[in-house]
This record gives sequence, C-alpha cells and structure tokens, in this order.
Amino acid sequence: MSDAVHMLIPFAYSDSEGCTRALRELALPQLERLVARLTPAGTDAGDESSLSTPHERVLAQAFGLAAADGRIPWAAWQVREAGGDTRAAAWARITPCHWRVETDHIAMGHPQDLQLDPHDSQAMLAAMRPFFEQDGIALEYHAPTLWLARGEVFRDLATASLDRVAGRTVDRWMPRAEAAKTVRRLQQEMQMLLYTHESNEERLRRGQLPVNSFWVSGTGALPASHRNGPPPGLQINHTLRDAALQEDWRGWAAAWRQLDAGECARLAHALDRGEPASLTLCGERKAKTWSGHGAEGMLRRIGRLFSQPGASSFLQDL
Repeated sequence: MSDAVHMLIPFAYSDSEGCTRALRELALPQLERLVARLTPAGTDAGDESSLSTPHERVLAQAFGLAAADGRIPWAAWQVREAGGDTRAAAWARITPCHWRVETDHIAMGHPQDLQLDPHDSQAMLAAMRPFFEQDGIALEYHAPTLWLARGEVFRDLATASLDRVAGRTVDRWMPRAEAAKTVRRLQQEMQMLLYTHESNEERLRRGQLPVNSFWVSGTGALPASHRNGPPPGLQINHTLRDAALQEDWRGWAAAWRQLDAGECARLAHALDRGEPASLTLCGERKAKTWSGHGAEGMLRRIGRLFSQPGASSFLQDL
C-alpha cells in the first residue's frame, strides 16, 4: 500500500437495548487482536443528543470541514466534489421521506424503505420546486432520496444528521432556531401538497409508502480550509449502517462478523507487513481512534494481547 490505511467504521455500537443484547453473543476475534496491536490515538467525545454524529465529526475534521454541531456543510462539499460551483453559497441536503403519524409522536421511516425511483422523485421535486423558490431556495435533483438545495436560509441553520433521525421520532431532532421557521413551514405545506400528488396515489396502489415530507441536513457554506477529495488512505466502511438504522440487531451482528473476518483481518495483515494503520470506531456518542505499525516489538505485542479487554468492553464505551 502506498499510503497508511485508516479504516473508519460508523455504527460500531448503539445504546439500543437490542444492540447491547446482540453484542453479548458477538465474537469479534480479529477486531480484538487488531485493537490490541494498536495504540489509542484520540477520542472525539460527545453525547447521543448531538446533531452531528461522531463519524461525521471525524470525517469533517479530515476534510477540513470542522464546524459547530449540526453545521457541517456536507451538501456544499458534495456539490464541489461533483465539480459544481458552490458560488460561496449555503447549501443543504433535502431527503424526501415518509413520516408516520402516531397518537403522541411522529416517526421517520428509513428512506430506503420508500423504494423511491428516479421518475417519482423528480416528479415530486418538480411539484415542490415553486414553493421553495418563493423562499429563495433552488432545488436540484441528485438521486431519488437526495436532492440538493441552495439558499441563504441554510447558512447558519443547525440541523440534525439524517443518521440521527432515520427510523426514529422526529420531534426531538426538529430544528428550533428562528431561521428554521421557513423549513418547518415548507414541511407543513409539502405535506398538504404531497397528500394528493399523483405519484403518491400510484405508489399507494402499488402498496408502497407515500412520500409525505422531507428532511434537511448537511447545511452551510464551504470554509476556505476544506479539502478536495478524501485524505489518502482513508477507508469509510458503511457495512453496519443500514442494519443499525433499521434496528435490525441480528443483521447488525451478522454484518459485524463479516466485517471482522474481512476488513479487520486485512488491516491486521497490513500490520504484519510492517505497514502503518489506523482504526476509528464510532458509536452514537464517541469516536475512538487507534494507530500503530507492524514494527512494534514482539514482547510488547504479546503483553498487550493479554491485557486488552474484549470487544464488548471498548465498543460499549462508544
């Protein structure tokens, strides 16, 4: 390898009771050996109520996008990465979604559950665009469940990551700042617009969930210090994401076993070849990084193997 490998694993642990139960029966021998051979290299400490997730904070630092909580400008960064001109403007990610209204709360389904195709997505965007434009917001299609929006309202607006709210109650994550009034009003207006939209009527006939709202995230403008492209050697592994967001803890455990036998083992082989390597594990509160290289003395390595706690111990600390 020409560059030191840095493997970043989001959703390595969740505070969910189901995750804790799954972890008790989960054997991750390669991960345990890997952590035993590496040295703690830093912790990004936070809590489960932060708007930005730990893995997003780590990535923001790597990309030169460090910002206040909920203001990492992922949308503007995405525009620039695709070769677009951000025009020093403020951008946001707009995710079409399904909100399930219960008696005492509103919950957001996982966007993938919509099975939204490009035709339906673009038809809904076209219907919604004039309402956004009245508030000075330009909408652009990027993917079925990802639109990009440009507008001054997003410049200083703190918003919760989609990874915080997908599959959960939306109330606690709704933006409350004065600048968010425009967003909340648009959400209400779009609920009424989409209720009778022909694409939704067809989706209901096909037994699919209707799109009845949208989520705003990744707000802000690019800082001058941002980095084009990922840092050399950085590998972001999303194997655990979908199962964690859907609270499929059996699937999450199976994904962890696959990750343990595959990527964790390969990172250990890089150490065997004398190459430097880093590992960052991210939960809902913290991100912890370990670094090292294969030149460490044998006696020290053996001693740390015997003193290293099991995976459940350091994962639950995330």
